[in-house]
Amino acid sequence: MPPKASLRHRLPYAFTALLTAILLPVTATILPNDYGVHPGLALIYATLETGPLLLAVRKPLLAWAITLTTGTACALTIPRDASPHGVWPWPPTLLIGLLPMMFFLGLRARPRTMLAVWAVYTALSYGFDAADPQRSNGSWLIVTLLGGTLLLLGAALQRSDRAERALDEQATISEAERARRTLLEERARIARELHDVVAHHMSVITVQADSAPYRIAGLPPEATEEFGTIAATARESLSEMRRLLGVLRSEDAGQGGGERTPQPGVDRIGQLVEATVRAGQPVELTVDREALPEQLPQAVDLSAYRIVQEALANAVRHAPGADTRVSVAADAEGLTVLVVNAPADRPHVPLETTGTGHGLVGMRERVRLVGGTLDTGPLPDGGFRVAARLPYAAETPDAPNPGTEPTAPTAKESPAA
Repeated sequence: MPPKASLRHRLPYAFTALLTAILLPVTATILPNDYGVHPGLALIYATLETGPLLLAVRKPLLAWAITLTTGTACALTIPRDASPHGVWPWPPTLLIGLLPMMFFLGLRARPRTMLAVWAVYTALSYGFDAADPQRSNGSWLIVTLLGGTLLLLGAALQRSDRAERALDEQATISEAERARRTLLEERARIARELHDVVAHHMSVITVQADSAPYRIAGLPPEATEEFGTIAATARESLSEMRRLLGVLRSEDAGQGGGERTPQPGVDRIGQLVEATVRAGQPVELTVDREALPEQLPQAVDLSAYRIVQEALANAVRHAPGADTRVSVAADAEGLTVLVVNAPADRPHVPLETTGTGHGLVGMRERVRLVGGTLDTGPLPDGGFRVAARLPYAAETPDAPNPGTEPTAPTAKESPAA
């Protein structure tokens, strides 16, 4: 619980405890001295009239009922000739104790309950006053008027608090929906790029199958027919895939030429780093080109580029001017991509203090696409680290259950990422 919320939560309890500590001995004193109540009975009345104040914060209706019932019994036992200054039927301490109870009732009770409480008190007070008008100077009207005002004030605060909680709940729902939408948008983007990758290979299969009878002499008719079947199946699969994934393409993207350009890969990370350096971010790039295979799997090649792109974009947004290192290493099983931004060596103002959620979501989805692993998080010195392992060959990730909605990853972007 935040400190301010904790203080606001404890303050009413401290107030009622202090008020009880003051009113209890005062009531136990004035009842026998000014109202002629037996001292032992006065102590009981004082305890039952002021003690419920400790319950008023959580159970104001119960506290009010105990206090008013005890006050009524006390009023009936006060001798006829003992009404100092006409303050009757309620002693001053009881009038003071009822006021905060009215306020707490307004904070918690329903409007119908508040109206009933106000009406019962007013009717009971008026009944005592009408029964013996010589003993009362109308002091009970203080709680009727001021207590009614406190009821309305508490009701207004109750309504405001409910509206605030509703807004907080809506904000939580909106945040979850935004995370889900971010995830779906990133998956759609990956699907569009994957479509281009798969479409390329399917097109190559179609061309090779169609041209096989012309490139290979002496093929038997059965083989020629088989190649024809392969080509027809590939063309049909390519058309079906385009129809299914066509909904992921916007009209502008479908009409423009951007999607026809080759997808970027590891060989273009250098251009990406140069552009980032021109933007004012010092970046050091290390690529183990000797260990890189001649032909990377296209999904791995594209994922490596996008991960570096997202990591550099986050570094520019959240830690402008910080020294950044990009490393791409390879072995026989896969690629290792490492992006580390150190703390800035000079004071700087982040371009953004909160993440949009797209960076880590996109990285995790791309790593999941190729069956790899991703490790992200802050460093002890205040920097941030993104490490991705992208295997060349991986098992197909489990498909989501058709009956469930995809969920966003639980990791959050660090301000330094």
